[in-house]
Amino acid sequence: MQKTVTLSPTLPPQTKRWSPSIKGFLPFLIPILIVVCWQLSSSMGWLSASILPSPWAVLKDGVTLTQSGELPKNMSISLYRATVGLLIGGGLGLVLGFLNGMSTTARLLFDSSIQMVRNIPHLALIPLIILWLGINESAKISLVAIGTMFPIYINTFNGIRSVDPDLIEMGKAYNLSNPQLFRKIILPAALPQILVGIRYALGVMWTTLIVAETISANSGIGYMSTNAEDFVDMETVILCIVIYAILGKVSDLVAKSFEALLLNWQTTGRSPRS
Repeated sequence: MQKTVTLSPTLPPQTKRWSPSIKGFLPFLIPILIVVCWQLSSSMGWLSASILPSPWAVLKDGVTLTQSGELPKNMSISLYRATVGLLIGGGLGLVLGFLNGMSTTARLLFDSSIQMVRNIPHLALIPLIILWLGINESAKISLVAIGTMFPIYINTFNGIRSVDPDLIEMGKAYNLSNPQLFRKIILPAALPQILVGIRYALGVMWTTLIVAETISANSGIGYMSTNAEDFVDMETVILCIVIYAILGKVSDLVAKSFEALLLNWQTTGRSPRS
């Protein structure tokens, strides 16, 4: 007599699901712990104020500079330079990426030259930019534009070139015109990679601006940091570093919000992941 063995179906491992409040708090856990340990180390005398001022001292310095109007003025100038440089460089990168990605003639004509220029470190152009444009606003905006153009160009170009040819053929089979083909198939397929390029360009934007304002500026957050260094004002130096970090995080959050808004069709109908 044979025994009948019943095999139970293998269930997929259960993924742990966090509550929305915990998921919202987790990204801030490590920064909060760092600040708490930093403050405790300063309060206990383990960290010298001449080496690393306490977070409370940095905060008080920020309040003082805000009340005097110096911090808001320099922040607005830095934001203006970063935004205008990103719009110019990013816009040019998008146009060239779309043009070279969709046109074989344009790709053969322009892509090789763009790749050669891309391999030149854009910060190495600072002496040349200063000689050409001086130390006015156009010099700093130009450096930001050059730095942000290439990440967006590369990702836009690769996004367009990596579109599935079968999708394009299917669109042609449905008699879509070239504008419809671009709007309904090519752009949605390339958009994820384009947005990755924009996020990367945002990081390059702040890095370039820091260097530009440190070397050749009489205003901006980088200028504040350099001026504070001359007077050994460690609180202001650390404050400027923290401000750059916050601005970078905020700009990344804005980019992620645009990703969630423009790419929501990718997650429609899928179960949320923990």
